[in-house]
Amino acid sequence: MGRDGRGVKSASDNSIEITFQYQGRRCRERVQLKPTPANLKRVEQHRAAILDAIIRGVFDYAATFPNSARAKEFATVPGQVESVEDFLERWLKRKERHLKKSSWDGYRKIVDHLLIPRFGRKMLADWKRKDFREWFDEMEVTNKRFANILSVARAALSDAVEDELIDTNPLYGWTYSRQGAPKEDDDVDPFTAEEQGIIIKSCEPMMANQIQFEFWTGLRPSELVALDWSDIDFHRGVVVVRKAMTTAAKGEAEDTKTRSGRREVKLLGPARAALEAQRAHTQMAGDAVFVHPRLRERWAGDQTIRDEWIRILKRAKVRYRRPYQTRHTYASMMLSAGEHPMWVAKQMGHRDWTMIARVYGRWIPSADVAAGSKAEELFGARQSTEPSALKAG
Repeated sequence: MGRDGRGVKSASDNSIEITFQYQGRRCRERVQLKPTPANLKRVEQHRAAILDAIIRGVFDYAATFPNSARAKEFATVPGQVESVEDFLERWLKRKERHLKKSSWDGYRKIVDHLLIPRFGRKMLADWKRKDFREWFDEMEVTNKRFANILSVARAALSDAVEDELIDTNPLYGWTYSRQGAPKEDDDVDPFTAEEQGIIIKSCEPMMANQIQFEFWTGLRPSELVALDWSDIDFHRGVVVVRKAMTTAAKGEAEDTKTRSGRREVKLLGPARAALEAQRAHTQMAGDAVFVHPRLRERWAGDQTIRDEWIRILKRAKVRYRRPYQTRHTYASMMLSAGEHPMWVAKQMGHRDWTMIARVYGRWIPSADVAAGSKAEELFGARQSTEPSALKAG
């Protein structure tokens, strides 16, 4: 029975054995402590707490002895004996078959660099909402970053519920935000018309065509590199955007980022001119409209443009902004010229114009003194005569 019949005894020079009855079975577990009189007394108290928990019906074998081979025998759900790391690695491998490569790569980075280092050794069933709250309270990141991390963890835990590894998803319906969290930088920094001209003049012909096309269509870099000549409808004057290619996708085209991303973009004059000039370089060479100017191959992904872009801006002596700023430049030009925000939103692949107003609001002209005059001219004269006609009737 152990020390003086108390269920505790020395098992080795560095461990103490504890014995107790649970669910009609005799259980023996080892505690890694040197069997000194003080430690034996401490383990006796631990055993007493276990017996009390058993009597009250709240004893959790897996939580008390997570490394025990017997923990699986008494687990009420499999998640009590599976670590967060083992589950997430298995879950991530399964998700690879169902996600776009770029999306899966985003999941992988959050799992490998954040979730596993922080929670990997915890048992899945013990992974609680408070763990995230305590972790996030320590972090100095944006609320958007919090949301991205939670999105991945919430999806993983939802699948764990579906697989009956745990009973409930502790993150279901829960979000985290902090009033003092750093804000997303205002990334909108468009190129002026003068800068656009200098950049294009600093390029060799194919890159000049590509960059002029980017400035005048607002395509995302990932959409641009996936563009084929079959996507260009010169007769109707539109570019049909239906796929994208990120560096993470490793040269494979994927569906656009969102359903609204599948769209037709009007070919404005400068964009059409760029395509007409590009015909001689790539139309007969393959599917891709734009290719790496030296390798003469389709860009491997959106990020592969960056090296060439850096060289061009250095040559042009124009302040560096990332390639995505060509898209912001398009939006700012359209809006500052008075184009309707809803039209701009559709051209850029946004579901509605609220994002346009939020991100590009300062380029939307305010109403001038003549605002309303068109409606007044069209409807005002008619309304001024109609009341008398009604009275006469």
